[in-house]
Amino acid sequence: MTAERAALIRKYREGPGRIGTAVAGLNEALLDYKPSDGGWSPREVVHHTADSELTSAIRLRRLLAEDGPEIIGYDGDEFAKRLFYVERPVQPSLDAIRAARETSASILEHLSEDDWRRAGTHSEIGPYSIDIWLGIYAVHCHDHAEQIERAVAEARSR
Repeated sequence: MTAERAALIRKYREGPGRIGTAVAGLNEALLDYKPSDGGWSPREVVHHTADSELTSAIRLRRLLAEDGPEIIGYDGDEFAKRLFYVERPVQPSLDAIRAARETSASILEHLSEDDWRRAGTHSEIGPYSIDIWLGIYAVHCHDHAEQIERAVAEARSR
């Protein structure tokens, strides 16, 4: 495994802790605070992250188990509306993030060079390799943790 891949896998493994820390101790008002930029509340961000991580776990498995799979994008805003993001508790979604990451990281650690070369086509971005997948998802939780932290900081400054 290359040093770059190993570093990305380490970052990928850190993601659940990063987003968990971002929401730790938040009361309901802070979880539901809608930032002035029109973005999602921390609660909605957690649910989006979980749904994205569950989807990404399946994408990785398809890239490995199928020849040239078509990876279909989805509408995150529709997920938010139709999957009750504003009403659900965050802990099950935090647990889902951790489980998706732990199972996927354990797969990544076993890949051969031939496995790393497997790829498919993403409906929105085109060619989609495991390296591209890892580059996207290694920072996914970190990016959303920062989004939560910005919303909380704004809420507390009001």
